[in-house]
Amino acid sequence: MSESDDVILGIDLGTTNSLIAWADDRGPRIVRGEDTDGVLPSVIGFEPGDGRIVVGAEARAHAVEKPETTVFSVKRLMGRGLADVAEEVPWLPYRLVRRRSDDGQRDIAAVEVHGRVYTPPELSAMILRELKQQAEEQLGRPVRRAVITAPAYFDDAQRQATRDAGRIAGLEVVRIVNEPTAAALAYGLDLAERARIAVYDLGGGTFDVSILQLRDGVFEVLSTRGNTQLGGDDFDRELIKLLQTEIRQQHGQQIHFPPSTQQAFRSFAEAAKIKLSTDAQATVEIDLGGGRLYHRTITREEFEDRIEPWVQETVVCCCRALADAKLEPKDLDQVVLVGGSTRVPLVRRRVEQLFGRAPYTALNPEEVVALGAAVQASILAGNRRDLLLLDVTPLSLGIETMGGAVSKLILRNTTVPCESGEMFTTFVDGQTNVKIHVVQGERELAADCRSLGQFELRGIPPMPAGMAKIEVTFLIDANGILNVSAIEQRSSTEASIQIIPAHGLTPDEVDQMELASYEHAREDMLAHRLVDLRNQVEFDTTKTQQMLTKVGNHIDAGQRDSIVGAMQELRTLAAQTRDPERLHQELEAFGKLTVRLAELAVAQTLKEQPE
Repeated sequence: MSESDDVILGIDLGTTNSLIAWADDRGPRIVRGEDTDGVLPSVIGFEPGDGRIVVGAEARAHAVEKPETTVFSVKRLMGRGLADVAEEVPWLPYRLVRRRSDDGQRDIAAVEVHGRVYTPPELSAMILRELKQQAEEQLGRPVRRAVITAPAYFDDAQRQATRDAGRIAGLEVVRIVNEPTAAALAYGLDLAERARIAVYDLGGGTFDVSILQLRDGVFEVLSTRGNTQLGGDDFDRELIKLLQTEIRQQHGQQIHFPPSTQQAFRSFAEAAKIKLSTDAQATVEIDLGGGRLYHRTITREEFEDRIEPWVQETVVCCCRALADAKLEPKDLDQVVLVGGSTRVPLVRRRVEQLFGRAPYTALNPEEVVALGAAVQASILAGNRRDLLLLDVTPLSLGIETMGGAVSKLILRNTTVPCESGEMFTTFVDGQTNVKIHVVQGERELAADCRSLGQFELRGIPPMPAGMAKIEVTFLIDANGILNVSAIEQRSSTEASIQIIPAHGLTPDEVDQMELASYEHAREDMLAHRLVDLRNQVEFDTTKTQQMLTKVGNHIDAGQRDSIVGAMQELRTLAAQTRDPERLHQELEAFGKLTVRLAELAVAQTLKEQPE
């Protein structure tokens, strides 16, 4: 490799372990040290006294003796507020605190160690910096750019946090790639030129499934589903709950587990889980002190009974992804497994039962994401021109319109990068400011969707209602980051925002959004139509009042009184009725009643115009 070559590395920034890979003419491969297999445990240790920070195997080795200064599972904290990770707190021996973002607008979950507060991007940057150093030692040259992978269901805040981590580590993040998509890129090198693939990605902290279509070197994501709070950590916790419950039953309900013991439980549970992937049983022996010894043999059957609900949740996600792609299991050519947690036998059985075929496991499931990231890096570097990656956004995006309805500009499972615009207008005469409220979800009313952010378009020249032409544009870049802009075309007044929500989406919120969109589809559409009709009533009656003031003396008194009466009745009906069909009929009748008045108003306006 010459000094002039600008290598772009692929990085799998994982919950449990992280890896770095690079690709050349011979293909992608993991960057391995002389004494390591290239796998870096995503664990950070803060040494007391000298302030030394260690990352990787050394930090993990001292986790039990230094539980409060050993940080792990940082990925689950990325881009989230303290309230979002409340369920994580009991499982973490280190201290989580709330920190306000630099702009004072957002609440960030952070970690406090030795009196100093570290944000998740700062902690993740320590892991990335270690990977960067390993790569530079092995490649013999500086590394400046990288492709970093993220769960498909990471929202804008979580993706931005990942980008921030890269920048803090001294890396330009040229692309964020969804993990299952990266895996498909790596596997795609061994697959046929045309194939439909399901990628089942179950890691230490997150789960994703994507349905992709490979056609002549083009990888197109047809649909994606996932849960950013489901993974091997949850399997470990099921074993921890089992052990702690039995110990309390045997030695007293009030027994206290200090941070060091909690960390030991985590190590025992992880070791048992790994052993049960190959053996029928695993033995756990814990010295509780004071002559108390806890001994337990856990069978694979017991373990599988406890994790069955978690595995079933992944199956549900797979079924929804297939439905979104309008495919059935028999339509797929391959099912590939990604992530260390797919080594669990129950997971493999459930995947095989669902898709009706044995999963394709030609590559190491723990390395395949990093390898795929390296392939994407090679594409971006211009070294591979035979592959193209087309990903999707997982949820619909839109803005709130007058009356609380939602106008969706980008629908879920739209291929990214993508851009969509729609024209809006003002509703009040002389209106000079417009608030743009961006929402995410599948419902028809803004109150039932999730608010992502808002901004104001200011300085619009005063003009009659309906005259302003405001184009709102949504742009999702290749990294899945949403940018929203608004411009009033007559005056060229514009404003924009990069959406970084206060908190990340919880799995329950995603599921509820999707389920609610089906359960309430009919009532949502009726409610949306009612909002639109009420807006039209307000607009038409306001304009009619203006026309009566201007040319009302040119029609007879009886007709004028009929219009005034109909106008009042229409406004009353709009405020009270829940029947959009009746309101539509009355609005049409009102329009016919005012035809003559409108003709006179137009004629008067033409007379007033200069020659």
